[in-house]
Amino acid sequence: IHTSRAHLAKTLPPRTPLLDSDLAENFLKGSGPGGQKINKTSSAVQLKHIPTGIVVKYQDTRSREINRKMARRILQDRIEELELGEEARTRVRAREKSKKKASATKKTRRKYRALEEGKNAGGEGGGGDVVE
Repeated sequence: IHTSRAHLAKTLPPRTPLLDSDLAENFLKGSGPGGQKINKTSSAVQLKHIPTGIVVKYQDTRSREINRKMARRILQDRIEELELGEEARTRVRAREKSKKKASATKKTRRKYRALEEGKNAGGEGGGGDVVE
């Protein structure tokens, strides 16, 4: 584990468990690209959280079990976002990611600025390309 990843794991709030009694689970036939197999098998999962009415449909893989796990995770994230708002795990992760991206962009700008200043200061006899 990288130190930055460990720090992020500490700041994230714990996941709220989903109760099976609060869920309505249906297995549907898939649709869209994927050929006959996805259209014939009932591997797509539709989960409904009864107290909030949030519905999630997931069909990315041919495995019913993997689709079920992913649908539960997405449903959990959506419920958490509804309950916690800005303190939800997805929002915390998005904030951390945008901070890192802003920092990297700032660092890039600093490097290019320093490079340009170096060219301007020592441009005479630098041996670089001369544009006239």
